[in-house]
Amino acid sequence: MTPPPAALNAILRRAARGTAGALALGGALLAAAGPTRAGDAAQGSPPQIAAPHAILLDAATRTVLFERGADESVVPASTTKLMTAELVFELLQSGKLARDQLMSVSETAWRQGGTLSHGSTMFAKVRSQIPVEDLLRGLVIDSANDAAITLAEGIAGSQGAFATLMTTRAAELGLPHLSFTDAWGGANPDQAVTAREMALLALHIVETFPQDYRLFAERDFTWNNIRQPNRNPLLAMDLGADGLKTGYLDAASGYSIVGSAQQNGSRLVLAIYGAHTAGERAEDARKLLQWGFRAFETRHLYAAGDAVGSARVYGGASRDVALLAPRDVSVLVPREGGEKLSARVSYKGPLLAPVPAGAALAELKLFRGDREVMSVPLRTAGGVPVGSLPRRALDAGLEYVGGLIRRLVPRQG
Repeated sequence: MTPPPAALNAILRRAARGTAGALALGGALLAAAGPTRAGDAAQGSPPQIAAPHAILLDAATRTVLFERGADESVVPASTTKLMTAELVFELLQSGKLARDQLMSVSETAWRQGGTLSHGSTMFAKVRSQIPVEDLLRGLVIDSANDAAITLAEGIAGSQGAFATLMTTRAAELGLPHLSFTDAWGGANPDQAVTAREMALLALHIVETFPQDYRLFAERDFTWNNIRQPNRNPLLAMDLGADGLKTGYLDAASGYSIVGSAQQNGSRLVLAIYGAHTAGERAEDARKLLQWGFRAFETRHLYAAGDAVGSARVYGGASRDVALLAPRDVSVLVPREGGEKLSARVSYKGPLLAPVPAGAALAELKLFRGDREVMSVPLRTAGGVPVGSLPRRALDAGLEYVGGLIRRLVPRQG
């Protein structure tokens, strides 16, 4: 006897909530081309670095080339100013803020961020009026605390209110592990970031604000007749570096850097936290960038619109729905050696009909060993309407039997 439609729908809803599906893509198994020659193993191996928290990623493919402790919470110090800069860039781009708009240097900004603070400063005079454009240069080039505080107060009325905007903006960008309490990088324990999300923030800045990003490459800035050099050590190396920020607060947090460089049309972004010295920070960054540019090549996997796999549909007019790549998908693979990448289509399923067309209901996940190096959303090729009553009854029966088997057969491992 066929169950009534309401009972069928209840069974299918339970199935859709409780099952995780993954499809192996045998055709997407990749091996790095070419035999290994003498000396190549050392060239392809990741460099030895000292910092406990680091990540290196390719901008074009979003491939993670190296990571260590990249998801652990760390003290951002002055790399906080990247989020400050992002908010200002966004307000300028949207027309809510003008470059020639004057902002007043408060006594708070002067005392907490000026000469008296013994921190990085642009030596802004108390109660002086400074254009946003110059405050940005002080923030980005000099890593000036007084510039950061002045911008925060001028935009939001107070540092606290601006820090709330920073944290909210980070969440909007898909960076939920960035938490801020001020605009310049103080020692509040509630101010914390991860290396991974700071690298992604940097990549967002590079791609979204190309004109303003150029400020990070300027070698010096003069204000109040005092010339100061850019604090980014990568700019002086022959690496193609063009930004972003360094940080140091105390020995406990160590030295940090979020940087980016271009060579031959490729861009790499890195984030390093917890280095013991400024020299160690610079050397770790140099090693990672040199290795990343030398040891990898791009491998094209799918063109935009290619069918990558399919997802199982329950209760629909069709049993499956094709999953399409929304854009060209490429990955960086080692130039030498036999390392393999594996790919999986992952989704929460079975998908319960009706399934809309163009919905991002699955992901293509690429792994190097057991480490995920890339995730690309996949979209349904077409809509799948609710199936006939007999089709839904059959799917419900299959799910019921499958559930019994899963409960009766013990899992291995």
